[in-house]
Amino acid sequence: MTTAVFPGTFDPVTWGHVDIATRARAMFSRVVVAVAHNSTKTPLLDLDTRVSLAERALHLIDGVEVVPVDGLLVDFCKEIGAGVIVKGLRGGTDYDYERPMALMNRSLTGIETVFITGDNALSHVASSLVRDVARHGGAITRYVPDGVVDAVKAALAAESA
Repeated sequence: MTTAVFPGTFDPVTWGHVDIATRARAMFSRVVVAVAHNSTKTPLLDLDTRVSLAERALHLIDGVEVVPVDGLLVDFCKEIGAGVIVKGLRGGTDYDYERPMALMNRSLTGIETVFITGDNALSHVASSLVRDVARHGGAITRYVPDGVVDAVKAALAAESA
């Protein structure tokens, strides 16, 4: 049984994330979606909300589970016996960003990173863009699973209060 870890901040989870998790599950017997607490980022949504929304978006995919993660990703991978890290790529810029991390993770622990090219129809969807569109009053419904729009609106309202 091969366990793969699909890490990210998922702020918020998008249809692109669902696509990558679904396709990763077709390749690996278990996929753990690791919702990161990243001390270098200030997310719009708190960790519990991001975990809850990811669970809701992915609950129908057998063999996929969602967990919060703090600390080094490779330590988490070793802890749960994962042999693979999965990263989604929208284009060359993502690859340029992800490649050094993949090499570092392999250097630290021997854990390989598998890159999955995202669905072309979703290649423009990024959490940061979804947040930006929402901040400016744009509709994000077609980019995110159920429940995300309300959570983002609530977080934005709290942010501006």
